[in-house]
Amino acid sequence: MRRTALLASAVLLTALLPLTTAAPASGADDPAPVPVDRFEGEVPFANPPAEGVFTWGSDNDDPPALRLAARDDAPEGERVLSGTYDISGYGGFSHTYAHAEPAHDWSAHKGVRFWWDGRNNGKKIAFELKDGGTNGEASELWTTSFTDDFSGWKQIELPFTDFTYRTDYQPVGGIDHILGLTETWGYAVTLPVGTKGEFAMDGVELYGKADQSRTASVLTDSAVIPTDEGGTATARLTVATTGSAPIAEPVTVTYETTGGTADPGTDYTPVTGTVTFPAGTASGTTREIRVPTLGDRSAEPAETIPLKLTVTGAKAPAETPQIVVDAHGLPYLDSGLPVKKRVADLLSRMSLAEKAGQMTQAERGALSNPGDIAAYDLGSVLSGGGSTPTPNTAEAWARMIDGFQLRAQATRFQIPLIYGVDAVHGHNNLVGATIMPHNIGLGATRDPALARRAGAVTAAETRATGIPWDFAPCLCVTRDDRWGRAYESFGEDPALVDSMATVIQGLQGAANGKDLKDADKVLATAKHFVGDGGTEYGSSTTGTYTIDQGVTKVTRQQLEAVHLAPYETAVDRGVGTVMPSYSSLDLVGDGQGPVKMHARADMINGVLKDRMGFDGFVISDWNGIDQIPGDYASDIRTSVNAGLDMIMAPYAFRDFHTTLVKEVEAGRISERRIDDAVSRILTQKFRLGLFEKPYADTSGASKIGSAEHRAVARRAVAESQVLLKNAGGALPLKKSQNVYVAGSNADDIGNQSGGWTITWQGSSGDITPGTTILEAMRKNSARLTYSKDASAPLTGYDVGVVVVGETPYAEGAGDVGNGHDLRLSAADQAAVDKVCGAMTCAVLIVSGRPQIVDDETLAGIDALVASWLPGTEGDGVADVLYGRRPFTGQLPVTWPKSEAQLPINVGDASYDPRFPYGWGLTTLTKVPGGGAATLKALGIAAAAAEKAGAEAVGRALVTKARLIVQQRAGAEMAEAVAEPFAEADHLLLTGRYGAAVEKLSAAYRAS
Repeated sequence: MRRTALLASAVLLTALLPLTTAAPASGADDPAPVPVDRFEGEVPFANPPAEGVFTWGSDNDDPPALRLAARDDAPEGERVLSGTYDISGYGGFSHTYAHAEPAHDWSAHKGVRFWWDGRNNGKKIAFELKDGGTNGEASELWTTSFTDDFSGWKQIELPFTDFTYRTDYQPVGGIDHILGLTETWGYAVTLPVGTKGEFAMDGVELYGKADQSRTASVLTDSAVIPTDEGGTATARLTVATTGSAPIAEPVTVTYETTGGTADPGTDYTPVTGTVTFPAGTASGTTREIRVPTLGDRSAEPAETIPLKLTVTGAKAPAETPQIVVDAHGLPYLDSGLPVKKRVADLLSRMSLAEKAGQMTQAERGALSNPGDIAAYDLGSVLSGGGSTPTPNTAEAWARMIDGFQLRAQATRFQIPLIYGVDAVHGHNNLVGATIMPHNIGLGATRDPALARRAGAVTAAETRATGIPWDFAPCLCVTRDDRWGRAYESFGEDPALVDSMATVIQGLQGAANGKDLKDADKVLATAKHFVGDGGTEYGSSTTGTYTIDQGVTKVTRQQLEAVHLAPYETAVDRGVGTVMPSYSSLDLVGDGQGPVKMHARADMINGVLKDRMGFDGFVISDWNGIDQIPGDYASDIRTSVNAGLDMIMAPYAFRDFHTTLVKEVEAGRISERRIDDAVSRILTQKFRLGLFEKPYADTSGASKIGSAEHRAVARRAVAESQVLLKNAGGALPLKKSQNVYVAGSNADDIGNQSGGWTITWQGSSGDITPGTTILEAMRKNSARLTYSKDASAPLTGYDVGVVVVGETPYAEGAGDVGNGHDLRLSAADQAAVDKVCGAMTCAVLIVSGRPQIVDDETLAGIDALVASWLPGTEGDGVADVLYGRRPFTGQLPVTWPKSEAQLPINVGDASYDPRFPYGWGLTTLTKVPGGGAATLKALGIAAAAAEKAGAEAVGRALVTKARLIVQQRAGAEMAEAVAEPFAEADHLLLTGRYGAAVEKLSAAYRAS
């Protein structure tokens, strides 16, 4: 899924923030305005840490072009700040004060104002303050907006009381969440997206006099206060001030119960009154308002009682708190009833709008008005990649999600949200979580039981933060190493992918869903249905992507044999949700041509739901329906009629909900289809136990990143390492050796974790706790020197280890041809050449896919290891490097000789790789011996094991035969050896042990 809070939410923030118009004129006794920018040249164009105006954006072409332009009509002086923009992602400009100088104190003023040259385009422009922290790039961000709905110059006044703390993106982990303004580092302007435009701005200044309503606020402990029928609800009011100073003037709060769906005198006893906080009251002082509710013993949905507050002397709460009398006595609330009956009862009570809400999923960053959860009866909220709370801790995740769940309690039937994240290799959005190897590495382990354990760790850490739904696993079958998502696949062989679907049981537990309510299980998602790993190079029409989201052109037989099989297994394993692919499917001979998977009713309704019997629900990908040809209403009816049950409309959730209702009312989507979709969604919510326990169970939070969980990841890392070459027994290393370590990926936790780690695209550097490969090696050797670029002297060492490979990327951003290739960087190649030219050397390639190693380079390398993307546990790499564990990993994909060979896969008519699928040398103490006669005997025994159904025996016999063949073949791989060798591993995975040994015998004879 395409996910990034910074890229997506910063773009659309301008459309979500409240409109602010010009404020009334300042009072006569106000202080004189304080200039911030006159744009006469006093503030230069410069980047931090120096003071200046600078531009920024999501892509290279997204920052606006700025200049100081002379204008006869300049409101102040002779020049104005003028610019042009054409922004696809997000972009704008900032004025930031110098890091080395003190921050500015803006706290004495009412607000900030400036002149804006209106274009009357109806666009919203976000204006942001940088408050507190150590500098302008490490401060809290507070934001508001205004609308360009006028022509010519207009002075815009933005009172500081209108600014709100940004919840979608913060550059720091939080300072105090108070707009103090005593340490202000400047401001930023975010320009409109999706259209070319010009702007002009002049005379930024501080105006007016600060009053207590800016420095003092009345807060409520909750916007939603649920209570049982007949109970007494308690609303707590707290007065808080900037800097925690006592209030200088009295603050009064008049309250009244009024409106809502509950009946006064029948459902509750009305209350009115006044709460006073006298002058001198300490910040943090709390008062309580109690609202008694009445019991009438009849079964009812939830009812609301708004508590109207009128505040004098301080800023009022952002929302009117609501007392909610919980739903009670209705059959769907009875946990003793079968899920099917509970679903039927609840569905029969719901309105069309409520049903549409259940089919709607919003991104957390889009919820600038949290009341939208109840207003639109939202069924789900998600965090895209990098969309995290501030601070990014387990406690903050649970607190945030509980806050969203509380909002759902204000709906009639109090249907809980189902919160989802992409936990694709551990709870990878959370700093401090256990980061597993990516799927490509798990595929290399050939260990389905270990994959299940990895899934179980992921589930436990994810659910402990309040998240019950994981958009994983990816069951794609990767067929082209140029694909930017190749590492999300377990491998190129559908039989391998099928075998690793055990991860679903790790995530969900039993196939019948009985374990989903447990505190260490999550709902799994099989993605991306179907064929996303088979897209043709050059077929993508998404931005600069070359292969991701492109077209998979196959015969029906190829579709069934290669791409569909893992999904049938997933359905048999009880997977709760399925996500369609962005890609298009072009079935040869069906006459339809390429059709987006989100629109393929024949595959979603026909194959997945009808033929396979999938009884979970289908969730779209991020804005996935938008890629269907036609207008938005057409996208909705096409996708829903094709079988999609919930639509991920991250920032368009309001439009989706409204349009879906209209499409049903117009008869273009049947109510029967809606009822089917909502029934499927509710079924999973009941199975997850969310109606009984909607809030986070954090009892397992202490195990997040624990030694126990990291031990599972460490073993997965060790088993994923594939030894491609080992001339002269260069590996394993000895602790007594003097080791020289080099390379860009030796000491970089971000690089070894890859994309989908903390942020969507991932990033280099120390992004989360873990052990780098270098740190792990240091634990095993007291005689070790590290020189990243191999610039340190190279003499006097027994062996060199060069750790090279890729830097992080995700999805189509990592496609070859989109700024990427499969060759080592010049710096990495130079490090390999230097070290391997000076001593015995081992080269570790840390990457999400094979990297091209030419003949000359390979000849100079003594040992070559495919380390994949191991995650946070570098100790697993050291375990095999130093012989604590033997190398046992096998290639999950074919390793090509050149990019010109791609795509290349097991079973191809022409198959001449550098290393074949299934290849993997071992450092076992005793490698099996023998020759042709031994292989013949192994073949007879393997055939007998196959006939007897003795899987463990059959696999052991084939493994022994494989090791014998590898020992003879060595690193020089002829096509006559590679082809049967690779096919043998496919046969092994399909349980055909006798045939597998026959193929290995053929490879032995050809070697």
